[in-house]
Amino acid sequence: MAISSFTSSILLLPLVLLLAISTTTQANDPDILTDFVTPNSSSVDASFFTYSGLRNFYNPDQKNFTVVKASMKEFPALNGQSVSYAVLQFPPAAVNPPHTHPRAAELLVVMMGTLEVGFVDTTNVLYNQTLQEGDMFVFPKGLVHFQYNRNHNQSAITVSAFGSANAGLLSVPKSVFTTGIDENVLAMSFKTDVPTVQKIELGLKG
Repeated sequence: MAISSFTSSILLLPLVLLLAISTTTQANDPDILTDFVTPNSSSVDASFFTYSGLRNFYNPDQKNFTVVKASMKEFPALNGQSVSYAVLQFPPAAVNPPHTHPRAAELLVVMMGTLEVGFVDTTNVLYNQTLQEGDMFVFPKGLVHFQYNRNHNQSAITVSAFGSANAGLLSVPKSVFTTGIDENVLAMSFKTDVPTVQKIELGLKG
């Protein structure tokens, strides 16, 4: 992608964030009884409400899928504000494996490149779409979803907004194969054998 095009995409970021904030009006976090929440009710200044963790997030030499988060853990000022963000960078052919966010819906916008996305509802229907720059897609709260950069030559960058300061993350592969569930249970559940289960476990732990 030309530098000028990427720069234009970056300039859209403040607008994207502003639009995403409007999706949090029906957020799941409990209401607070103060304007904001500070650690131990301490006195704060404007620095408390400033987060610089997304500076220089783009790495053109990135080899693996990466996420830079701005949730309550990284940015304590979000506590009680029912909003958080993440910037996702997908190198060519990278995937964000199936996962869920148990406490929030996710609103994703593509800032650079193209991205294949999808989620599965509780009736096991798959809703998938190929997104272009500027496209948005919503993943309903708690449903299994994924993102995949099918382009083997160009990276993709997205920004996600969540209607919770702590949306939570449950990786389907890791929660199933790296948490100590009996291998015989997994083999029977996936209609395979224990050696295959062990091979998957080994790959996920590597």
